[in-house]
Amino acid sequence: MPAFDLPTRELERYRPEVQEPPDFDAFWRDTLKEAAQRDVLVSVRPAESGLRLTQTWDVTFRGFAGDPVRAWYSRPAGVGEPLPAVVEYAGYGRGRGLPHERLTWVNAGYAHLLMDNRGQGDQYGNGGATPDPHASAPGGPGPAARGLLDPRDYHYRRLITDAVRAVAAVRALPGVDAPRVAAVGNSQGGGLALAVAGLVPDLAAVLVTAPFLCGIRRALDLTDASPYGEISAYLSVHRGAQEAAYRTLAYMEGVSFARRAAAPAHFGVGLRDTVCPPSGAYAAFNRYGELTGVDTRKEIHAYPYNGHEGGDAVQVRRQLDWLGEVLEPGPVSPPPG
Repeated sequence: MPAFDLPTRELERYRPEVQEPPDFDAFWRDTLKEAAQRDVLVSVRPAESGLRLTQTWDVTFRGFAGDPVRAWYSRPAGVGEPLPAVVEYAGYGRGRGLPHERLTWVNAGYAHLLMDNRGQGDQYGNGGATPDPHASAPGGPGPAARGLLDPRDYHYRRLITDAVRAVAAVRALPGVDAPRVAAVGNSQGGGLALAVAGLVPDLAAVLVTAPFLCGIRRALDLTDASPYGEISAYLSVHRGAQEAAYRTLAYMEGVSFARRAAAPAHFGVGLRDTVCPPSGAYAAFNRYGELTGVDTRKEIHAYPYNGHEGGDAVQVRRQLDWLGEVLEPGPVSPPPG
């Protein structure tokens, strides 16, 4: 796919106005206040992964409306002291999968929480274990369009709330240095991590690649690829629903969350990305932290000939080096025996 978005020089200074609802902050304050009324942890049970150098627990925590949300919590085996933690959010259509799948951050010496995506997990990977009991509102069959006509019913209100509560959950787990927690994600996971950065004022760092839900209205004009394509498909049938949908999506806009963020930030973007157009990532990056009054450390890495995969393993190595400077990881334990 050739480059299809703005030229690189324009992307680097792209700072679009965002149409924020006047009650944006109140909407999220009230949503998170309701979710925080309950103790966050439900259960923490050892899980067998077949790995000798990693210990894993099957965690259930309370997310939106107190609903149980599943996660894998892993840390280097044999390391007793508190570690900085990485909370990771999975991509669209994925669940948490199996406990041995994502080991990069554990091998780098971090405690690691991988959150399940409620009502997802059936499109890619190895499944999920978290239903979405609130998915009956009008909308399309895919998560991107569920409850699209009202922000109170929208799938991403629930999923973003779960993501915020995942940070509270990891901070309540044993062996975590609570002030040193980073949020990490690609694609949908990147959109969730960015939302967390805007909603959790004391987050220590955020690492975002090819983020979904950034520059939403422009993305709907540029691409028909899923997940944005699911929203377009719904609106192609429900021709009078556009304004209601735009109003709902304005509460989920990643650029608005980025404006409110203060944590050090690391971005990655493929300039040929037709799934999450690069102008959305640049809009979030260029306006990141502008409402906080903090001189926030941030950097972005662009891959001119890559699509939604971005920098892939090259980007991950850059993330490891950068986060190692921001949060000193713990030691890696020697092999048992």
